[in-house]
Amino acid sequence: MSEALQNSNSLDTPIQFIKGVGPKRAKVLESLNIFTIKDLLYYFPRKYLDRTSLSTIGSINEGEEVNLVGRVKSVNLRRMKKGNFVTANVADHTGSIRLMWFNAADYIHQSLKVGDLLAMHGKVAAYKGSPQIVHPEYDKLNANEISLTTGFIIPVYPLTEDLKKSGLDNRNLRKIIYLALESVENIDDHLNQDLRNKFEVEDLNTSLRNIHYPKNFESLDKSIYRLKYDEHFFLQLLLAKRKSSIKENKHDSIKFKTNTYNKILKNLDFELTGSQQLSLREIVDDFLSENPMNRMIQGDVGCGKTIVSILASSIVVDNNYQVAIMAPTDLLSKQLYRNFKSHFESIGIKCNLLVGSLKQKEKIKVLDDIKSGLSNIVIGTHALFQKDVKFDNLGFVVIDEQHRFGVNQRQMLLSKSTNPNLMAMTATPIPRTLAITYNGDMDLSIIDELPKNRPEIHTSFIENDNLSTAFNFIREKVEVGGQTIIVYPLINESEKQDLSAAVESFEYLRDNIFPDLNVGLMHGKLDEDSKNSEMQKFMEGEIDVLISTTVVEVGIDNPNANVILINNSERFGLSQLHQLRGRVGRGTLESYCLLCSDSESPKTKDRLNIIVNSRNGFDIADEDLKLRGPGEFFGEKQSGFVKFKIADLITDGPIIRDARMNAFEIIKNDANLTQNNHSMIKQKFDDEYLELFLKTTVN
Repeated sequence: MSEALQNSNSLDTPIQFIKGVGPKRAKVLESLNIFTIKDLLYYFPRKYLDRTSLSTIGSINEGEEVNLVGRVKSVNLRRMKKGNFVTANVADHTGSIRLMWFNAADYIHQSLKVGDLLAMHGKVAAYKGSPQIVHPEYDKLNANEISLTTGFIIPVYPLTEDLKKSGLDNRNLRKIIYLALESVENIDDHLNQDLRNKFEVEDLNTSLRNIHYPKNFESLDKSIYRLKYDEHFFLQLLLAKRKSSIKENKHDSIKFKTNTYNKILKNLDFELTGSQQLSLREIVDDFLSENPMNRMIQGDVGCGKTIVSILASSIVVDNNYQVAIMAPTDLLSKQLYRNFKSHFESIGIKCNLLVGSLKQKEKIKVLDDIKSGLSNIVIGTHALFQKDVKFDNLGFVVIDEQHRFGVNQRQMLLSKSTNPNLMAMTATPIPRTLAITYNGDMDLSIIDELPKNRPEIHTSFIENDNLSTAFNFIREKVEVGGQTIIVYPLINESEKQDLSAAVESFEYLRDNIFPDLNVGLMHGKLDEDSKNSEMQKFMEGEIDVLISTTVVEVGIDNPNANVILINNSERFGLSQLHQLRGRVGRGTLESYCLLCSDSESPKTKDRLNIIVNSRNGFDIADEDLKLRGPGEFFGEKQSGFVKFKIADLITDGPIIRDARMNAFEIIKNDANLTQNNHSMIKQKFDDEYLELFLKTTVN
């Protein structure tokens, strides 16, 4: 054993000094960001094999998941045009079984030899009347290892091709991790005994040992809980510190002046819902505070978050501050601009639009108006946070569809003034676990009531064979004054194909299905003038049927649109389908959403039925998270957040809530983590999270 490994606390020992690693394998491990013993111990198994029970080959039945031990009698590699595969015949004293691998066939063929003793795990199938396991998990054993290897819960690690080529299969990786654990006498815990008792978690030393070599499933569960808890706790600690740092900022409060507010309220042709009124009261309280607002308005599709932002802006303007509203697309920016202008222009409050497509002369004029303070409210895209945009007295920043922006983009706009109020909005319902993780540094207002006059949207599933029926239905609704949107999805991640599908369908529907109706076309590749022209025609009723790509997901607010047909609906996430459905039913007309698919998959149909049977965006978002995962839910905009090694945003709801409560309590009482019992927490936070905290916090 090397001198370095004799140190009882050698978590920082380079990985190459562990017996069985060396410089060559160390290079391969470094490609997985494993540089030290600590990194190796945090390379967690992807699953576990239950080898606490062992079956004989002669006793197994088709469909069972089994653990077996037997000797290799033959190994064969078959080379095929479509790829190679390996078969092996393995036997014990009761019978034999066929094993088959398609993946890593060459490696397995080289690895297995006649006479090898194997521990195997997998699901039994039948092959020509005999038992077979396809892609079994396996280990090569020595005769004296049978009881040692098969009588325990065996960790299975994620293996890359490079690991396998260097001889680091699961068996050898387990040996190396075992030696690493043996070399470390004790692993210091950043949570002291009092905190562990309070949080009801076991000590870190035990957890890191049991996660790799669990004594039983009870001890494994405790270890998994502790290590998941750590990841959630430190992320929530980051969010709590960020929120605390925001609260440390001071600014002049904004008084609740009601002059403009009451004028707008009086002109509304509808009553605010209870949740809209509650959100506005929370906003007013934020304005009155000496600390800047940092609030998220989360609402379901069609809940009326825009009017909340309009009324909030009216208070700011009456206090002689400017308002900046940022949206992710030109289309949505223009929609918001029209909405704001319709409420403010008649009462003498100037609204400006700032988007990338503005002609230079128009842009210069808008920039001058913003700088001089002549512009009270500015609505735009990313153009708002460019260097040449200078505000006279910016007091309120609103970010619409905020999940489409990264943290850094948000901060760039906030930097245009000293401690402005921030209100982010999203009409994409976010599962609670994601909301408190990705937006956990913000206060939350939820608008979950639809306006009283909002009609139900009847949602149904149709197959491609019944499209003619759908087209007849669309015609009927157009003939009595409605309008229709027909959506085509992104196909094979190709914009060209996406565009082609929409254009070809537009031409076919215009010429063959609806020759007597006005059919329009909308897609992302249209120039701004053409796009605006089509949008205006649709809004004014000149277009009966609008053929579109997913560019209509947000931005169209036409109260006369009452039918939407979504083609290849199986290609969309549930939340996106819910967003698209929200393009209709925004007026008083009875509305319909038709989900079209030719998929025969029962899973696909079950998934689409979630949309058919629910209009609650929050319930749909929860299901969408389970099906797609958080990465697809948010895309790459939130990539600045840490990547979990073991935690899971889908299944860890109770852990997240506990970790959040404890993290926020600690920061409330000790914002800088200077108390003695928080010193180890501070050290870990500074080592692993401080950079991210500084990067995403406004100073």
